[in-house]
Amino acid sequence: MIQTMDVHEDQDLDGLPNVPSSRYRNSDAHDANNEDGNPANWIGIDFDDQTQKELRDRINPTRRGEGRDNCTAPVWKYFEIEWIKEDDGIERKWAECNYCLHLLAADPNRNGTTSINKHFNGCKLNPDNIPKQVDDKQQKLSFTKAPNGEGHVYTWKHDDTRIQLALLGLFTIGELPFKFIENEAFIEFVNALNGRVKLPSRHKISRDVVSFYLMERQKLYKHLSNPKTAIHLTTDTWTSSCQKINYMVVTAHFITEDFVMHKRVVNFREVDTHKAEDMARELLICINEWGMKNVMTMTVDNAKTNDAAINIIVKELPGIYENGKHFHIRCMAHIINLVVKMGLKHEVYHVKNLQDAVKYIRASPQRIKTFKQAMKDAAVESQRFLCGETPTRWNSTFELLRSAYDVKDAFLEYSHQDPMFQKTVGRVPSHSDFEMIKKMMDFLEKFKKKTEKVSCSTKPIFHTYTREILDIEQHLRKHETNPDFMFMVPDMKHKYDKYWSDYDTISDYVFFAILLDPQCKSKFMKVVFTQMLKAKNKDKKMSADEIESKARAKVIDIECKLDKFFKTYLERSNMTSSSQQETPEEVVNFDDENEFFGSYMTSGSFPSTSSESQLQRYLNEDPIGFDKGYDILTWWKNNAVRFPIVARMARDILGMQISTVASESTFSNGRRVITDYRTNLSVVIVEALICTQDWLRKSSLPIYDYDEVHDVLADDDLAIDIVDAIHNLKLTGKRSGN
Repeated sequence: MIQTMDVHEDQDLDGLPNVPSSRYRNSDAHDANNEDGNPANWIGIDFDDQTQKELRDRINPTRRGEGRDNCTAPVWKYFEIEWIKEDDGIERKWAECNYCLHLLAADPNRNGTTSINKHFNGCKLNPDNIPKQVDDKQQKLSFTKAPNGEGHVYTWKHDDTRIQLALLGLFTIGELPFKFIENEAFIEFVNALNGRVKLPSRHKISRDVVSFYLMERQKLYKHLSNPKTAIHLTTDTWTSSCQKINYMVVTAHFITEDFVMHKRVVNFREVDTHKAEDMARELLICINEWGMKNVMTMTVDNAKTNDAAINIIVKELPGIYENGKHFHIRCMAHIINLVVKMGLKHEVYHVKNLQDAVKYIRASPQRIKTFKQAMKDAAVESQRFLCGETPTRWNSTFELLRSAYDVKDAFLEYSHQDPMFQKTVGRVPSHSDFEMIKKMMDFLEKFKKKTEKVSCSTKPIFHTYTREILDIEQHLRKHETNPDFMFMVPDMKHKYDKYWSDYDTISDYVFFAILLDPQCKSKFMKVVFTQMLKAKNKDKKMSADEIESKARAKVIDIECKLDKFFKTYLERSNMTSSSQQETPEEVVNFDDENEFFGSYMTSGSFPSTSSESQLQRYLNEDPIGFDKGYDILTWWKNNAVRFPIVARMARDILGMQISTVASESTFSNGRRVITDYRTNLSVVIVEALICTQDWLRKSSLPIYDYDEVHDVLADDDLAIDIVDAIHNLKLTGKRSGN
């Protein structure tokens, strides 16, 4: 209880004893009524009223809050109970407003809740007391500052739906545990921003996540089950070290009619084993559960079990191009990784010497501290080197070499400060070592950039497949005669040839994508086949003319295959080729009164395009000029009116994936969700969490964390609700399909 006291203008809030922080939630309202900033005025609007002062002198502080169990009216949550000794000597119940601290008579026998209800309706400091008719109609001005420094004023309105969605994003994308919503500091912060926000409990927000998952799943189901939606899947498996459960993730990639590429995690389920039969069964369940009717490709890594699993799947999916011969797309990032690992299996003396030195320095905090001083003396700095991890993969080895090269001058300084360094390591890294390190970095830089490029899943890169692999082949040929790398390149070239030297082993879709790239078309495809034949012609059995002739024949063969593929799109659109051909009447409006000109146009003397299909007209046009900022989807969107069927075909083919990085990145989420403290999470809830996070983000590399989430989401009822909803959605889809 606040006793009568004198408060000076220079006294801060700490000088006000026993004032709960909840009374200062609406700082704007307080500031509006206290322009002079006097803390005394912050205690309440009527603090200076003589009657209020006299009432406070009569308060019994020992009985504060007594009798709250009998106060069941909702309005009591805005008031505190005080007991005041009145003129007849009897202590009666009074109510003190939590916001303006006004005292009101509230004796149940004489006053009831009439006075406090009346005060609540007129209290200007209560953030919940905003007239509804004003809130619905009146908007407030807000100010935002753009990154370029420009300011913008816009209208703002309280929106519960927006707040609820923002909370879902905060606790999923923001990697916060659900219990954080009940943190006192967070509640105080939210009330300071907007006192009208009603924060849910952690149990409520966990159910909101499940509700959002089911709602978004239903929307996504309607799209994926549409036969016109061409879907490309990527999949991979992962074993949780905490739960000892094998998980399979499936991501769906597709391009919508407005030529926007999307990626969605659609499955994160338990799979019994990594055997082909079990994997194929789970993949077919996923496809059927989502009602997918047009799965064109599936991208997986190069494990033999994946080959066997896909052979099982294609038998269950009718209508696939060439009976599934090109359904399987091999992960390009995985092949690049295999190629580089073949080269790094040979130990490089200079690299090994540097790795031993780095391992010695990172072994203790004292050595790191000494090396920091050596870096300071050598005027170099690199946090990457000090914070780096022990290399376990070739790309982490590359990062180690790059970070160590940045501080190469510090190694000599460190050897002077730590006499045990040279004795333990054997040899301090010298300039010759770093010269070789620089060459090694330049050599590996190409593979690192290629891996990063093909790992993109947010924009189409399938049409760049051949240009990337041929660039790698040219890079290897460039270094195969280099004395520094000639011991590495032959093994790397052998691994490259296993997957990419023979164009007959590459999917037809890869070459279709070249033709559907307006910058390339048949002209570039001929260059591709010529280069592949030259690389394969090591023994010089074919002459230059023979290579040229074979490349030209292969281009014609691919064009014929694409034409057959194009005709299937005409059939799906319920159109005959004749109805799609542009007759002269569709292009030119003849003058019906001029019979002479009309007979000329129909006689065949005038060159007509009626015999050309959309595909032929597109291929006959010259490739567009090279533009670094060129977007292939934007080009097809702008030219869809000219080539509607070809544009649809391009939209379906360009959405194909050349790596499984989209699926593998999802396991980063799995490792953060399933920890030693959350091993009892059911697999159904794990899937709901990971899919919800991905759908909220709508991006390809989602990472988030849930601390202490198992006590909320291990609820079997939630898992049952999800399973039942998915089952009902599947039944509804079957009925609509019939």
